[in-house]
Amino acid sequence: MNLTALEPQALEIIKRYDEPRAAMLPLLWLVQTNVGHIPSEAECWVGGLLGVALSHVREVVSFYSMFRTREAGRHELRVCTSLPCMLRGAGDVLAQIEERLHIRPRETTPDGELTLTEVECLCACEIAPAGQLDEQFVGPLDRTTIDAIESDAVAPYTGSARIDEAHPFVSTDGPVISTRFRNTGGTWWDAYIADGGYVAARKALSSMTSSQIVDEVSKANLRGLGGAGFPTGRKWSFIPKASLKPRYLVVNADEGEPGTFKDRYILERDPHALLEGMIIAAYAIGSHKAYVYIRGEYFRPAERFARAVAEAYERGWLGKNIQGRGFDLDVVIHRGAGAYICGEETALLTSIEGGKGFPKLKPPFPAISGLFQCPTIVNNVETLACVPFILREGADRFAALGTPKQGGTRLFSLCGRVNRPGLYEAPVGITLRELIDRHAQGVRRGHTLKAVIPGGISAKVLTAEEIDVAMDFDSLQAAGTMAGSGGVIVMDDSASMIEALQSAAKFFAHESCGQCSPCREGTGWIHRIMRRIARGEGRLHDLDDLLAIARAMEGKTICVFADAAAWPVQSYITKFRAEFEEHITTRRGAETTHVDEARACPP
Repeated sequence: MNLTALEPQALEIIKRYDEPRAAMLPLLWLVQTNVGHIPSEAECWVGGLLGVALSHVREVVSFYSMFRTREAGRHELRVCTSLPCMLRGAGDVLAQIEERLHIRPRETTPDGELTLTEVECLCACEIAPAGQLDEQFVGPLDRTTIDAIESDAVAPYTGSARIDEAHPFVSTDGPVISTRFRNTGGTWWDAYIADGGYVAARKALSSMTSSQIVDEVSKANLRGLGGAGFPTGRKWSFIPKASLKPRYLVVNADEGEPGTFKDRYILERDPHALLEGMIIAAYAIGSHKAYVYIRGEYFRPAERFARAVAEAYERGWLGKNIQGRGFDLDVVIHRGAGAYICGEETALLTSIEGGKGFPKLKPPFPAISGLFQCPTIVNNVETLACVPFILREGADRFAALGTPKQGGTRLFSLCGRVNRPGLYEAPVGITLRELIDRHAQGVRRGHTLKAVIPGGISAKVLTAEEIDVAMDFDSLQAAGTMAGSGGVIVMDDSASMIEALQSAAKFFAHESCGQCSPCREGTGWIHRIMRRIARGEGRLHDLDDLLAIARAMEGKTICVFADAAAWPVQSYITKFRAEFEEHITTRRGAETTHVDEARACPP
């Protein structure tokens, strides 16, 4: 291992950041990419380059699930077993892979070719049950794909059996976001320009003031589409006008909510739409440096977005004096490394700064003191991709597409037990029933609808009788749930709500950052009780215990992760209590094999 040979690349990486310590994750990725894992001597090397203690480097390495401290196989197969994949048979698929390869998760085949890893959501739910072979999504995983993986792994691996990502339904008729999604290989400079690309950015830089842009976005009723739904223009207006500190724009591309896969398609198929939105947003808030935090599992999206960034620099749309308008903007792509909590905006900022993804107390809010303690706006990918349409077509048109308090359309990810899983762009006022019946073509033949999660796994579940509700933020909130990330997970009458809650409990126990005791202990406690109930060893008072634990978690922590973990417990048990009670009283143990016991609960 010759770390000295990597030093020129390491120094170039460090130069991109305003503070050297922020280069922590990129340097760790540099080591793992070249060495295959991160040995202790590499931790010392990284610490020395950044001027931080070895203990800090070690705790960062241990926090992120994609970093390895031991040698693995030449190839890695990650198999997702979160709720959307579980609903499509991921447990059985993982059992087949274990039997065929004669290894269990976190083990490597005797020839050293393939390491098997069980993971939480890959956000490839449209091809569930999904896997990832090295950097490529594969799915739906079935006997054919398993045969191809096994034959290549035993060969040794040559890549001769090409396993392509499936092509589920993907909206391509817009009108706001998906018009260029038909280009499966990505929409690049010439095609983007031919379709009106950078017209909105040129308009912003040449004829609009910052306040005019903020007013236009506010008039459009654009709300944050990452989950919170906060008015975007209002958020931008919070940047202090008199501050002498640098201002930062941070793009949250750490898409990790089970059931959600919308941002990946923007990054892969229309990356310039995000870049143009970033330029407009940065100009509006007076930022000259933007960081794009892309989920670690998103290898291809990161590569494609990097290509778009390079094209923008070459054409004078990034860098110094953009288009001769006196405005400068540099973009840094920063890859995560496997931590769902980094989707929370303050945890994301902590991660960019070179630490574990721990959320921060608010206030102060990032707009006042965010990245490097400077004014910062954090926006989601989809939110920014809407901005060029607003400036090009007008705020009134965008607003008219939606509801009185939320303009436009959004990308809805539909998965689970539907006939046509996929990504659908629709006005935010569309009902949940329309999305399922008309767009996803209903549940599987011979089955009836049982339950729906309307906004990613954190959202409270709705029964089949509750789906005549509009999909905007306010309507879903009034219905007792939330729009969240727009990830719709559908369960038919064959789904077990015990298995569903067990899957959600496993996810939240695994993904808790552990900073707050109510969350750290509560998620682990919930998971242990649900695991026991699922095995057929539950007691009726367990249900009241679960509800009490959820109440003790909600509103008691630094961020809303504990609330998100509590909401499924509250809604599943409240709305389907009879099913839970029947399961417990008949001791009908559900199949819950392949749960990684060692990683399921935090220590």
